[in-house]
Amino acid sequence: MGFIILDRDGVINEDSDEYIKSAEEWQPIAGSIQAIARLNHAGYRVVIATNQSGVGRGLFDIDMLGQIHEKMCLQLQEAGASVEAIFYCPHTPEDECDCRKPKPGLFLDIEQRLSKSLVGIYAVGDSLRDIEAAQAAGATPILVKTGKGERTLATGDERLDNVLQFSDLYSFVDTLLKGDLMPS
Repeated sequence: MGFIILDRDGVINEDSDEYIKSAEEWQPIAGSIQAIARLNHAGYRVVIATNQSGVGRGLFDIDMLGQIHEKMCLQLQEAGASVEAIFYCPHTPEDECDCRKPKPGLFLDIEQRLSKSLVGIYAVGDSLRDIEAAQAAGATPILVKTGKGERTLATGDERLDNVLQFSDLYSFVDTLLKGDLMPS
């Protein structure tokens, strides 16, 4: 089996326009932990690619980001699940880095570190930035309607025209594992 790339905020956990700044604020979206467990049990490796500009904005530090990810990983572990790696961009848009989505830097880093092409790899996100980064790296974007997903759809952006959409991560995983989704 291959691997799947997931955005974090709005895909795995509830998102906030005020940022997720502490482990206490990190709350999983219903079914997301179980969805990752199902992926793992089906042989998929799960990797996270997430913008975390709250670090660059001074809203929280790298240690707090580590605590947030530790809470997430503990909840995954309790469900018999895991993520192989978490790739994050701590920069603000003003930094103009290559790793902040919509640029594909995080995805290209994943490709290099895992020594695997992203062509045909699903990348699940809830924003146009996620979709653009996946497309730029050759991955197959999936849009979920959780987090900022509904807002993203409401833009009517033409870049979403051929992007598969699901109500949430669990429904995507359910469709994938039933074999109703063919890799591109």
